[in-house]
Amino acid sequence: MRGFQWLLALWLGALPGAAPARPESAEVDLNYVVKKAEERAGKPFRSPRADVPEVLHADKLNYDLYREIEFRRDRALWAADGLPFRTEFFHLGYYYQEPVHLHEFTATHVQPIRYSSDFFNYRQLKFQKQIPADTGYAGFRLLNQLNEPGKWDELGSFLGASYFRLLGQGQRYGQSARGLAIDSGETDRPEEFPIFTDWWLGKPQPGDSALRLYAILDSVSCAGAYSFVIRPGATTVCEIEGVVFLREDKQVKAVNPNRKPLVSLGIAPLTSMFFLGKNSERKFDDYRPEVHDSDGLLMKLGNGETLWRPLNNPGVMRHQRFACSGVLGFGLFQRERSFAAYQDIFNYYHQVPSVWVEPRGDWGAGEIHLLELSANYEGLDNIAAFWSPTPLPQPMQPYRFAYKLHWTRELDGKLSGNLATVTATRFGKDDRNEKRRMVAIDFRGGKLKDAPEGKLPIAIASCSGNAVISENQVFANPISGGVRVILKFEPAAGNRDPVDLRCTLQHGEEVGSETWTYHWSPL
Repeated sequence: MRGFQWLLALWLGALPGAAPARPESAEVDLNYVVKKAEERAGKPFRSPRADVPEVLHADKLNYDLYREIEFRRDRALWAADGLPFRTEFFHLGYYYQEPVHLHEFTATHVQPIRYSSDFFNYRQLKFQKQIPADTGYAGFRLLNQLNEPGKWDELGSFLGASYFRLLGQGQRYGQSARGLAIDSGETDRPEEFPIFTDWWLGKPQPGDSALRLYAILDSVSCAGAYSFVIRPGATTVCEIEGVVFLREDKQVKAVNPNRKPLVSLGIAPLTSMFFLGKNSERKFDDYRPEVHDSDGLLMKLGNGETLWRPLNNPGVMRHQRFACSGVLGFGLFQRERSFAAYQDIFNYYHQVPSVWVEPRGDWGAGEIHLLELSANYEGLDNIAAFWSPTPLPQPMQPYRFAYKLHWTRELDGKLSGNLATVTATRFGKDDRNEKRRMVAIDFRGGKLKDAPEGKLPIAIASCSGNAVISENQVFANPISGGVRVILKFEPAAGNRDPVDLRCTLQHGEEVGSETWTYHWSPL
């Protein structure tokens, strides 16, 4: 056998010495994967790390050696068929110790995609023959002619635990999404990181504008089934449906006898980085004015209120919860789009996508969580945001949810409708009173554009009981065409707790802006 036919035989396990694997005649859909996930949830979790060949362990395959392994781009799945999407595989080893098993499906068949050393260039490494054909991969990346015809660009990658990233046109990688977050940010127990263990990749047809994927997610506390429909474009949209089964307590305790009852089940979790920004009071010796993949959390609540929460790199971990019913959307946004704000020619932070979570259906009661970790360098993803339902589902009862992820730059500033949006937040001391802090909040757009000349809105400001607001002034900003609100507040004597601040512009009795909210930290 030669060329592509040889590779096809490899994928199907038909080569001499490989276990026979005939294509399974079955219709792959979400229900197909749900049945497998429910069966998985009825048993204790088994970590796939036990299946990694010893030669790929981190003590055998370090960072430098792992980088020697390169996927051969001409061997990408579907490349030989001239289809609108292609798939490349990530090799197991070093940091990636959780095998992922891949399958390809069509309308009539499903078949495994076995590991093959022929997909990779190993350069100086010589251990290929020590890796069994059923080992699996670390993950995969998707390619598409995203930006121009004939040029195959990376559309997204699914690699590590349940992490994945997607791109729209003209975007650079920044924040990530996850399948699920469990007890993220809780101080009395470690976070549990579910993993995608099995994938079914839908073979596209010529002319298709979307790609369909299915996955099983597994963890000590739960198992679940996921459907992904990815539509690339200026804004790339990923439609997700999930069905999660929490395991019975006896199944959980069989693996982790000390596991405490779950506190949060993070739906549509996002992970990002904020190291340095306009509002930073922790100063770093860095030549760049700003360093972040996202600068704020935007939330549209079920009561109609729109909140903008600027992100921060606090001195200690901060975990904030926003309770609401029927959330309309939330997301981590990069509103600062000027290269001049970053001055980084190596990391194009001005081109990373914002990610907006659009729930499908009524999610009911729950909380939006924002987690901010203290970071001393930009290599740490120190920001997380997710939704957690209240109450949590009962064990082995299917918990269903659906949402869209928008990987976008076009939606920046547009989701607030005709409300003025927050464009910048800055903190400093009050020169007249060293006990007070001053915050400058810039608003622009929306109803401010239609306000009569010289007629400024008023700022409705408040703070938590551990501080008082001493001044509240609104000024026209002739540079931006918007307004700047100057607030001065004084924390209570000896206060060591965060101060919650809020500010909204108002025209008469009418709300004129999204609500700026902040968790100011004295540490």
